[in-house]
Amino acid sequence: MSDLPATMRKMTSEVKSNGTLEVRLSEVPMPKPGPGHVLVKVEAAPVNPSDLALLLSMADVSGAEVSGTDDLPVVTMPMPSFAMPMMKGRMDQAMPVGNEGAGTVVAAGDKDGEAMIGRRVAAAGGEMFSEYHVVPVALCMPLPDSASARDGASSFVNPMTSLAMTEVMKREKSKGLIHTAAASNLGQMLQRICAADGIPLVNIVRKPEQQAILKDLGATHTLNSQDDDFMQQLVAACVETDATIAFDAVGGGNLAGQIVTAMEMAQAGKMTEYSRYGSDTQKHVYVYGRLDLSPTVIPPGAGMAWGVGGFLLPHFLASAGAETRMRMAGRVLSELTTTFASHYSDEITLAEALKPDVMAQYNARRTGEKFLITMN
Repeated sequence: MSDLPATMRKMTSEVKSNGTLEVRLSEVPMPKPGPGHVLVKVEAAPVNPSDLALLLSMADVSGAEVSGTDDLPVVTMPMPSFAMPMMKGRMDQAMPVGNEGAGTVVAAGDKDGEAMIGRRVAAAGGEMFSEYHVVPVALCMPLPDSASARDGASSFVNPMTSLAMTEVMKREKSKGLIHTAAASNLGQMLQRICAADGIPLVNIVRKPEQQAILKDLGATHTLNSQDDDFMQQLVAACVETDATIAFDAVGGGNLAGQIVTAMEMAQAGKMTEYSRYGSDTQKHVYVYGRLDLSPTVIPPGAGMAWGVGGFLLPHFLASAGAETRMRMAGRVLSELTTTFASHYSDEITLAEALKPDVMAQYNARRTGEKFLITMN
């Protein structure tokens, strides 16, 4: 490590007890890998919705104030008072940010990692918004020689989540799948997976142009939740696909309840005898995002055989077993530039990621927009 710089830049987010959120780039000592770890020179890292939950929390970006220097900026934003009690566990702690990224291994802590030195890898480490990061060897995926850091930067969260959705569907014996905010990068991956694997998929979006994106990928069922006859279309799609599992990126409002109700109506149509409790076929909506922060509303027409719960990729991977994880990772690597290709609306530097106008753009979480932080 003698030829490496003595320091590096690292992004952190800190909720302060004075009611503000502080995001900063700091110059810190170069970390050293220990046994079972390697040091990755980070080249690219995507800004995912899961990163924003930690990076910006519920702070008011419109009230951002910038201090520090051009290379080491500090952004301070007000936090809403109602959110502060929920932040107790992270109060006054500068927390590193960045769930995934790609770069080159430049040092190893022991012989287990020495073979990876010089290799470009995708990594999941929780601190990828940094110029360098120490990562466990087990959380590094060597990329094909032809793959760039840009190709591999988003090869963990969205690809593994989309594959996990189909694994859950099979585990719970649903014959089809429903997905909301479906024109996202993740949604497009899921559409390609389902098309290749013969899985009936119902895509739900909010705009005609988002429908067009998915139809160009071969989607059979692409519904606009703003259409006047959306519920009729959704029930018909549930009848045709026999879907009893949904993954919802919206979370709040009426959409999850509409999906449960439509699945119930499709299943109730198969009943030969009346039951005041509705069908006995279990239906489940997994909320994996909170684009809408309002409460989730489930109407009485959903019957009694349903559930709405949260879904988080690390929880799934912990329960899936090593064989399933290896199979999923192998597929991601073999289809990295096809099925699991990510598209970025903009590329920014670490310092640019702390500009308030840029923060406002990636915090808007618009469908089809994804920012990539590059370290060059």
